[in-house]
Amino acid sequence: MPNQVVNARICPNGHLNLLSRHEVSAMLEVSRGNLYPAFRSSSLAVLNYGDYLDDGQELLQRFPNYDIRVIQEERGIKLELFNAPAAAFVDGEMIRGISEHLFSVLRDMVYIDSTLQRNASFNLCSSDGITNAVFHILRNARVLKPDIPPRMVVCWGGHSISREEYDYSKEVGHQLGLRDFDICTGCGSGAMKGPMKGAAVGHSKQRNHTGQYLGISEPGIIASESPNPIVQDLVIMPDIEKRLESFVRLGHAIIVFPGGVGTTEEILYILGILVDPANAHIPYPLIFTGPASSKSYFELVDRFITATLGEEARRLYQIIIDDPENVARQVVHGIAEVRDFRRATEDANFFNWQLHIPLDFQQPFEATHENMRTLDLRKGRPVNLLASDLRRAFSGIVSGNVKAAGICAIAEKGPFELRGEAAILEPMDELLAAFVKQQRMKLPNKQYNPCYRLLAS
Repeated sequence: MPNQVVNARICPNGHLNLLSRHEVSAMLEVSRGNLYPAFRSSSLAVLNYGDYLDDGQELLQRFPNYDIRVIQEERGIKLELFNAPAAAFVDGEMIRGISEHLFSVLRDMVYIDSTLQRNASFNLCSSDGITNAVFHILRNARVLKPDIPPRMVVCWGGHSISREEYDYSKEVGHQLGLRDFDICTGCGSGAMKGPMKGAAVGHSKQRNHTGQYLGISEPGIIASESPNPIVQDLVIMPDIEKRLESFVRLGHAIIVFPGGVGTTEEILYILGILVDPANAHIPYPLIFTGPASSKSYFELVDRFITATLGEEARRLYQIIIDDPENVARQVVHGIAEVRDFRRATEDANFFNWQLHIPLDFQQPFEATHENMRTLDLRKGRPVNLLASDLRRAFSGIVSGNVKAAGICAIAEKGPFELRGEAAILEPMDELLAAFVKQQRMKLPNKQYNPCYRLLAS
């Protein structure tokens, strides 16, 4: 049965109602310039409400005649959609949350292209310049909250998780919501949706009407990972590195639920930053947690971290199994330390300016066969630098799994090759094999074909 589609014109909400002619001109370019393919695929994923595919190419094949155009009117702009998924509409009207997400995608893509990448005042080749760009994107999206105490909890975890793991993430979110914490995730399903849904219930019980549910994505991911319906504020960063920096600059604590390769990439990113001697004095609560059935998963992750990065990295996090209330209490305690530190150092609550993020962690990594082959996966290097290259290795595997460019590269040239010492690659192989066995690489109804080969030297 063919997918049901509709045509529609929709008006913007929020500050896109008030645009200069220059800004309107920049938005019109999205429909006909270099940004169009990314905008088309990202907007289609947003519209694909309730049908999680994890494959942007398959989604485009399902809706081959889908198109989206920015059109100009005297009062500003509208979006015109052709052959859009009917699930995004109720009684002929687009669901308001989906409409807001569509215009968020447009807003961020235009801002990044016209204001950041074409503006010489933004130095994207320096560490401070990249952090400045991240700040400006978040401020333009109006997600920074300058007048509230620290309360943003970043939750990481996989989309392909068990029902028990999802329910557990929801209960942790509920406990956080009862304590008035806000939630920030990668905006997808699974462990990205559960904490938001639980927090929404907790906020409702506490009559908290100011809770924030922030989703942060990037073009390569959102094209295959639709925002979940709880996401209130959606921000599209230009690449995975700026997305990761957004998480750690915005967050006051991080909770990691069970996941796969993408979650491991996030873990390696935050550990590589926290293990840096320049950040040793900065409090940053980091908790790994899941239900009792996830105990072996976290033992495996813990074993991998210890074998590759050592005890120094192991001391930076705590593992809490099957105890949502304890997780929330530890977050309360940890964020109290963050609050006191920010006060003592006069740092902003809404953006962690003091955290040192080296340029090596900020520069976009293109997952090509050559770049993957030349990663330095050897012991004896500074731990933060090894963590950076391990993060890139897992980022490349994510690309080969779900991103269009990575999938095409694998189809053309075969699997990526990762070379390094056996002391690094053997625990990595154990971890990846377990992810495949536990169906954490792809959705359970799909057979996983590895996009990588590990070659020990």
